Amino acid sequence: MVFCHLLRKDENELLPARSGCTIEDHVIAGNVEEFRKDFISRIWLTYREEFPQIEGSALTTDCGWGCTLRTGQMLLAQGLILHFLGRAWTWPDALNIENSDSESWTSNTVKKFTASFEASLSGERELKTPTISLKEKMERYSDDREMQNEIYHRKIISWFGDSPLALFGLHQLIDYGKKSGKKAGDWYGPAVVAHILRKAVEEARHPDLKGITIYVAQDCTVYSSDVIDKQCTSMASDNTNDKAVIILVPVRLGGERTNADYLDFVKGILSLEYCVGIIGGKPKQSYYFAGFQDDSLIYMDPHYCQSFVDVSIKDFPLETFHCPSPKKMSFRKMDPSCTIGFYCRNVQDFKRASEEITKMLKISSKEKYPLFTFVNGHSRDYDFTSTTTNEEDLFSEDEKKRIKRFSTEEFVLL
Repeated sequence: MVFCHLLRKDENELLPARSGCTIEDHVIAGNVEEFRKDFISRIWLTYREEFPQIEGSALTTDCGWGCTLRTGQMLLAQGLILHFLGRAWTWPDALNIENSDSESWTSNTVKKFTASFEASLSGERELKTPTISLKEKMERYSDDREMQNEIYHRKIISWFGDSPLALFGLHQLIDYGKKSGKKAGDWYGPAVVAHILRKAVEEARHPDLKGITIYVAQDCTVYSSDVIDKQCTSMASDNTNDKAVIILVPVRLGGERTNADYLDFVKGILSLEYCVGIIGGKPKQSYYFAGFQDDSLIYMDPHYCQSFVDVSIKDFPLETFHCPSPKKMSFRKMDPSCTIGFYCRNVQDFKRASEEITKMLKISSKEKYPLFTFVNGHSRDYDFTSTTTNEEDLFSEDEKKRIKRFSTEEFVLL
């Protein structure tokens, strides 16, 4: 999942739509169209305004505080794209999307943020809930692969809609965040968002999502038996396949500042086919890192306040869910607190991924301890409390302690 060797070098500049780039091992350097299609096809989730009021608050926008939730959504969306559509899929209309001027867009964002935030503090909005059902369409177009892919494309986006019933929408994520002491308007860190995403996927009641789960590393440790248990349990009786898993690893790449020694490791991680990106950013801003160019990271930026889109209507517009141009940032500006994501389609895939990642960890650690580790066995074998929880207590006491510790270490996001 690597984007590298882009042509433009200017620091922190919006990369133009015509920059050359290599994508994956088999793409020739400079294949501009392939890079553009691959990047634009990723689901882009940004600040929104004028959406249904968040329960327990007067807020109808997340401008100014929801950026880490948005970058977490983008990472999960990429995992779902891999799960349902595969790595080779690209949006057929990707190259038709218009590029936007970053400067005017940013200026407009500030104005819209001020107005929408003030408006959200007064009055209530009528709630709209998604009612779309795609089952009949799937059956009708089952022999048309492209139409089937487009139906899933829209379905995945609809799961992230800004309405109370959207499975992975802002409203639901905030509701799960309450179990860790967070509320609408608070700032969320990468580690907290990792646990919120896990709960959202575990609690999702949708037949298409029975085959995927999320595992969050404990204290920078991935316990292989715990992962495999999650992949092999709660499967339907008529389905003997193991689950896919998205592994989320909250880490710190240094103390107060990111240690430059970790650059090669981060580039290596982003180059792995299993990697679905990094929830990170720089101080006061969260970004979704999707690749790299030389010593800079390529990212998708959630800090654009766009208007609410009702994803429950037929053929809702897709353009605002796809980013027309990538941006880049020097690695040295990256905040050390981040969460790395990996997608594994089945148990065998997880075993291969753990071997490859472990090799990379050993090479990058040199004389230091690795950033995180894969160990055999269950967490309980190492005297850790199991993370299995019931519905009445979505976060165990052990999880709450870890989340609280990570929260105090993470940056504040605006």
